[in-house]
Amino acid sequence: VFNRISGITAEFVQENQSVSRKGVLRGFHFQRGQSAQAKLVRVVKGEVQDVAVDLRRDSKTFGQHFSIILNDKDNYQLYIPKGFAHAFLSLTGEVVFSYKCDAYYDATSESGIIYNDPVLNVRWQLPDEAIILSGKDSNLPGFRSLFP
Repeated sequence: VFNRISGITAEFVQENQSVSRKGVLRGFHFQRGQSAQAKLVRVVKGEVQDVAVDLRRDSKTFGQHFSIILNDKDNYQLYIPKGFAHAFLSLTGEVVFSYKCDAYYDATSESGIIYNDPVLNVRWQLPDEAIILSGKDSNLPGFRSLFP
């Protein structure tokens, strides 16, 4: 029914949930090549700023981002096609975030972009000093080092 109504042809093979506190930012993450993933994301509890960046070199929106607030009140979901990087910032005390993927996680194709890359120029809903990153996410490269 979902595919017929939405026009999306993805077949989701994996669903993940993460729990975060306010200020936690996860991303930008993506998988390269044959392991690229489309995702369907939603917030089960709390509120996030969700951001997707177009990494498709042949796209007229290459390098541009889309940002939306997702929460447990509206219950909106966001579909992120293959070829996009994804990040979210937790805006409330506890966030439960769910995402379905149409390909399995593959550590060998994993990549990412630092959240505050000046080329992307994302206006995050919290100030830099309030943002909490994992060690892995704090060491991600810039956009131009991956896409010169």
